[in-house]
Amino acid sequence: MLSQTLTIARNTFVESVRQPIYFILVGLAGIFQLFNTWGSGFSMGYSDTAEVSGDNKLLLDIGLATVFVCGMLLAAFVATAVISREIENKTVLTVVSKPISRVCVVLGKYLGVAGAILVAVLTMVLFLGLAIRHGVMSTAADDLDQPVITFTCIAVALAMGVGVWGNFFYGWSFVQTATLLLCPLTAIAYVFVLLVSKKWHWQPIEHDFKPQIAIAALSIILAQLVLAAVATAASARLGQVMTIVVCSGVFMLGLLSNYFLGRRAFDNPFVARILHVAPESDAAAPLARPGDTDTITFQHEPRTKLEPGTSFYYSPNPNGFPMQVRPFLPVPGNVSDSDVVFSRDIQPALVVTAAEGRTATIRRVGAAGPDNGHGGLVIQPPQRDDYIFTRPTTVNPVALVAWCLVPNVQFFWLVDAVTQNQPVPPSHLALIAAYAVAQIGVFLSVAVALFQTREVG
Repeated sequence: MLSQTLTIARNTFVESVRQPIYFILVGLAGIFQLFNTWGSGFSMGYSDTAEVSGDNKLLLDIGLATVFVCGMLLAAFVATAVISREIENKTVLTVVSKPISRVCVVLGKYLGVAGAILVAVLTMVLFLGLAIRHGVMSTAADDLDQPVITFTCIAVALAMGVGVWGNFFYGWSFVQTATLLLCPLTAIAYVFVLLVSKKWHWQPIEHDFKPQIAIAALSIILAQLVLAAVATAASARLGQVMTIVVCSGVFMLGLLSNYFLGRRAFDNPFVARILHVAPESDAAAPLARPGDTDTITFQHEPRTKLEPGTSFYYSPNPNGFPMQVRPFLPVPGNVSDSDVVFSRDIQPALVVTAAEGRTATIRRVGAAGPDNGHGGLVIQPPQRDDYIFTRPTTVNPVALVAWCLVPNVQFFWLVDAVTQNQPVPPSHLALIAAYAVAQIGVFLSVAVALFQTREVG
């Protein structure tokens, strides 16, 4: 089964990279990146610590969006050409008539399409990296980055030249030769650009390398692999036009799912955000015992006035999920009274004892431990940038299920974190990769189910 799948994948990959639309979209992405350096001259603010600042923030945003859209269109066109068109032309009969399962056919087709998409999107991302190094041309008087222009032109000229030469003398496919050479040659050009400064001086390779932008680009590549799985599933039943419509619809719905579904899945408006936490005790586990007190400083004044006795919850996310405090009942009585603070008749709770302006004091009250059957109250102590709430988060199960089923494209869009200088750890990229693998598995299962009952004779 593995050998059959890999054989189909290899043939699919070759068929994919030979399509004229493959070369056209990769070339358009490169041309758009060039135009982006000319047309992104709108100052977005400056920062000395972010990897991009000023106009380059807009350049990164537009550049990654260009890669995203071109990759989505490429996935739809390529998947249609190697699956739907083969079914319409009956050429798939030469495969399914042999002792080869349709599962192998679908998996092989996807792996071939995914390989072609990976090569194309990686080339697009390298063009984006070259554009970021060049920077935005804010005025006509700005100096051009000669190393970027020189090495990029050499890479493109070599790929095109070898493609023309091989096609003329040996009958090689120009599209296949040019696009497959363009990826490694562009990578080599990017490495030389990192090694050479704008003044043609040698420099450390890490000087102009942007690791956070690289993580954002890898996340976009994972999104393209998910869209390739969507295109594979759609093309098992639909033609080219409808496959493009389905891919575009999934893409747009994925971008808007947080707004239409996510905000309805969890209902809990936050009232403030933490700037600083000052525990009054040096205990290893803050807020673990009755009477433990913290002084909280907020980034801004709370949207809702905090009164003594107000329940206090917090979460790292603005939607209140996951909450870092277990639900509890409102505390009756005066929360400053020691009889209330240490009462075993009150379940563990976290309440506000005093609040003024941007500062509030919170205290742990109620039973000392997991007696009353409630377990530990505080899952994790409050931290900087946590969001503050005055009640537990309510969950809408219907909206939550729908939100989970629709591919959430926002998970793959890390540009806002990069431009706002919010470091993205590699562990977060690993979570995105796991989410992408799960989505790919779901859509390939749908593709197999659709292709199993498809009449191909």
